Amino acid sequence: MSRRGRYSAEGAATADCLPATFPHQCPKEQRLEGKEPFKLHCFYSLLRGKKQRRNGGNEMRHAIAPSPNVENNSIAVTDLFKICTHCERLTKKDLGIRIPRPLGSGPSRFIPEKEILQVSKVDARTQAIFEDAFAALHRLDNISLVMSFHPQYLGSFLRTQHYLLQMDGPLPLHYRHYICIMAAARHQCSYLVNLHVNDFLQVGGNSKWLNGLNEAPQKLQQLGEINKILAHRPWLLTKEHIEHLLKTEEHSWSLAELIHAVVLLTHYHSLSSFTFGCGIMPEINCDSGHTFRPPSLSRYCACDIANGNGHANLHDDLPGNEEMCGEVEELMERMKQLQECRDDEEASQEEMATRFEKEKTESMLVVMSEDEECVPSRDISRHFEDTSYGYQDFSRRGEQVPTFRAQDYSWEDHGFSLVNRLYPDVGQMLDEKFQMAYNLTYNTMATHKDVDTSMLRRAIWNYIHCMFGIRYDDYDYGEINQLLDRSFKIYIKTMVCSPEKTTKRMYESFWRQFQHSEKVHVNLLLMEARMQAELLYALRAITRYMT
Repeated sequence: MSRRGRYSAEGAATADCLPATFPHQCPKEQRLEGKEPFKLHCFYSLLRGKKQRRNGGNEMRHAIAPSPNVENNSIAVTDLFKICTHCERLTKKDLGIRIPRPLGSGPSRFIPEKEILQVSKVDARTQAIFEDAFAALHRLDNISLVMSFHPQYLGSFLRTQHYLLQMDGPLPLHYRHYICIMAAARHQCSYLVNLHVNDFLQVGGNSKWLNGLNEAPQKLQQLGEINKILAHRPWLLTKEHIEHLLKTEEHSWSLAELIHAVVLLTHYHSLSSFTFGCGIMPEINCDSGHTFRPPSLSRYCACDIANGNGHANLHDDLPGNEEMCGEVEELMERMKQLQECRDDEEASQEEMATRFEKEKTESMLVVMSEDEECVPSRDISRHFEDTSYGYQDFSRRGEQVPTFRAQDYSWEDHGFSLVNRLYPDVGQMLDEKFQMAYNLTYNTMATHKDVDTSMLRRAIWNYIHCMFGIRYDDYDYGEINQLLDRSFKIYIKTMVCSPEKTTKRMYESFWRQFQHSEKVHVNLLLMEARMQAELLYALRAITRYMT
């Protein structure tokens, strides 16, 4: 595989190599009595500092400790909250500084911060991945921190994303980031939209385009139709859609450009699913990641709240944990029984086809959310058209998803070679990423070791493809109902089809005995299976156009 997509670790900045005079550095030796030290938030500030210096300090201003000779005029403290001596010095009226406070504790709303890999405790391999990511992007975002539960996958993910966004390719840089905005906006993922709005401007993008899709070039506007279809109903994509993009005289796309755009669209549709499925929080330097309002807790200082010391670990005290004490053992027993049935007898092709159609129909009836319809804000909806279009429309009575036989068009035999031919090296990178997520295993289930999880991983992957109408002739879809319970199916369908509706309650309601790292692994499977399903429909339509 070509190494053009790999980024160099040269010049990577870490918490240990930044200069001591760095203005955002949190003093490691300072410890507040009876309080935990600064954790990930301190590291975020360290990583952001290098980028802020390069940008001339245009990002949010961070508070720094005043020099000892500053006159001691402390502000009045209300009875609503206490404040430690260190923070009191930072809030002097004569400095005119407002101290930002993160809206959440840690990178995820669903996962306790203490369970996410701490930068000071990671192994050398993960540290090297973090350094490479920061050297290439000048940031280490919360998505990467959550993915760091699985460093082997994270390395593959970051290499692929870096290649798509920054290395030589058919599309100019500002087009790439604008397409990312269009894709993330389709699922109302403000986290990814805001991230790429900043990147779009940094690479010289026209700020007028951000006023709405109608302000962007006609060429990008024409991409809106396949963005909509791929995000919600990819089985409706036809060669006529492809022909319209390629044969528009003045604003036509080349095949290579279209492949690049399709890969970006599917990547960011699926990454939106992961973002919502893991409850990713915006970083403190983002507009939606901080507040200047003081906390209203009587026992904690603002710095405690910033570091998560004032938050209870709700996951540990979930109602119903006692009832779920045998959940893992029951699932393992069902896996054992299914394996024995496989060995004893094999269902006929007709029977397996019937089971697939039954599972596909049942997947349509799974209710994704009891919440009201999510209405996108103006800031998000201006980046795409037809806001009422979504997956939920297809489940109306009488409508069916047509069956896509993987034996007729598969990633391994058809899609991989097409992508690699029109966008060299990307097919190889995507294949590595798909395989990494699908085959990743530690041979554990909760506290049990030496467990073969291949049957469970295949059921999850194939269930997602089944929802999109994709059938594998050699798979018995009767296994899905044995391995995936209803609460898990609700979570899968919501995260894959309407990720903006994913809630913490859904995340906590499935696999309650499993580790957070195992649930993140599930989300990686869902993300990659969804991306491959979208790609298969898009690449099949392109192939039909070419032939």
